[in-house]
Amino acid sequence: MTSSLIRGRPRHSKARIRVRVIHAAIGVTVGAGWLILPMMTAGTGDAVPAAPAVTGAAVVEDGAAVGTPVAHAGTAQRDGTSATDLVLPLAVVGAAGALAGYGYVRRTRRARTRTTPGPVTAAAPAPTEAESERQARAALVLADDCVRGSEEELGFAAALFGETEIEPFRHAVRAARTELSAAFALWRRYEEGGPQSADARRRTPAGVVGRCAEAGRRLDAEAERLDRLRGLEEGTDAALAVAERRFRDLTGRTAAAQRTAAALHGRYGVSAAAHVTGSVEQAKDRLVFATSQLNAARRAADTDDSLRAARQLRAAEGAIAQAGVLVGGVERLAAQLREAAALVPAALTGAEAEIAAARKGGVPTSLTAGDLHARLAHADGVLAAVREELTSGPYDPLDALRRIVRAVERLEADPPGVLEAAALLVARGAVGEAEDFVSVHRGAVGAEARTRLAQAVRTLGGNVPAAASGTGPAMSLRAPVDHGIEADGLARQALDLAGRDVRAHGTPWPEAAAGLAGLSGAVTGGILLAGEPDGGPPVSFGGPLTRERRHLP
Repeated sequence: MTSSLIRGRPRHSKARIRVRVIHAAIGVTVGAGWLILPMMTAGTGDAVPAAPAVTGAAVVEDGAAVGTPVAHAGTAQRDGTSATDLVLPLAVVGAAGALAGYGYVRRTRRARTRTTPGPVTAAAPAPTEAESERQARAALVLADDCVRGSEEELGFAAALFGETEIEPFRHAVRAARTELSAAFALWRRYEEGGPQSADARRRTPAGVVGRCAEAGRRLDAEAERLDRLRGLEEGTDAALAVAERRFRDLTGRTAAAQRTAAALHGRYGVSAAAHVTGSVEQAKDRLVFATSQLNAARRAADTDDSLRAARQLRAAEGAIAQAGVLVGGVERLAAQLREAAALVPAALTGAEAEIAAARKGGVPTSLTAGDLHARLAHADGVLAAVREELTSGPYDPLDALRRIVRAVERLEADPPGVLEAAALLVARGAVGEAEDFVSVHRGAVGAEARTRLAQAVRTLGGNVPAAASGTGPAMSLRAPVDHGIEADGLARQALDLAGRDVRAHGTPWPEAAAGLAGLSGAVTGGILLAGEPDGGPPVSFGGPLTRERRHLP
């Protein structure tokens, strides 16, 4: 890279160079004129009067005069004058050349020994604020996709080689996720208006991009080693066996999940299990795509086309992994709803005790009597509505716990432990649902939804476990409830934003999708990296430089 010290020269320096060149040219012209002038006057008459001629002896032979004439005195005088005239022009030309050479050497030596930065040429304009923000958002999405895709492939590698063998790759993913979490935290602060310093705020998008780049570098550094461990380009038989075994297991689990979702509808109402109904259908779509890819991989392996087999296998693995996420979401929701239903009566009792204590203990310092009365009335109404739902028919236990916790939280008193457990259960359910949705729609979800989700994960995973385990900094009794409520709200925002992104994204390549079942879902899910009529290459372990195995056909 050209140093900024010598990237350009000042305009006045160039002007001085031109002046020196002109002076040298004038000197050369004058000297040349003096050289030419004697020749231009040689053919004219004598410059001085001629003296009488002196003739020496001559020999006459055959009427012709043969002899050596004696030189004319005037001719000798003119010859002497011409030789003298040549000296001065030559001296002038030499002096001009010497001056030009001295100037060149002096200028070169000064440029080599310059210690102060000289003027530089116009640099590329700095990116605008909008361009910097766009670059930061794109970097966050790419880094998040790299981490999620890498985790998917590690699941299949672990099934074949064991956790001990793949621990270095797990470590790389954890390190990348740490960098990514820091990048999301920076960006979230930027979205909220910080930092206050204009200069620091201007640098924040670049800091986000740098963190994301480091996350990608951690993954890129291990991608080649994982490729050597798996050895897919030499043969895919063992890896195909693992994928096919997991595919068969998921086929059975998907059928069971469909029955579970139907049962949840009947027991807890439509709202309690609405999102998992779509999850079952999407899981089936991923499995259909996985079927076509596994069959193609098996055919390629049978013909010793290991490169093509590896490409088809990776696509199948991505689809199977996402089908597992979708089916697992149904199974997790069923368990959470059962736990929430068992917790609702105790939460109601704890909330009523909280309300009674608030009435008996007077007004908190931060509330006026009117505020307290209004909040107590609101809490009474929420509890009455939940009790009505319990006795009248199917209801959503998680939503009931959410309303109970939020109603009592407004009283600003110390809640009983049962409400802390309720707040954490609700938050974990919301964060899990948002995580699943982003994972299986990452080809369409933007940075805004991912940022909210990352903050929800930090709020829930970074603070609550430390308090629960008795380690880490001391926290007030309200902290777990507050963190649970905050994480729940952020996760629900993330889910709404991600759903908006998916709806805006639409269905890519509908004509191509008609020719290959499940292709649109594979592209929307980020299993295939798009850009080509067949959906593009499959995602694999690695950062931005290596997650596309372009060397595969």
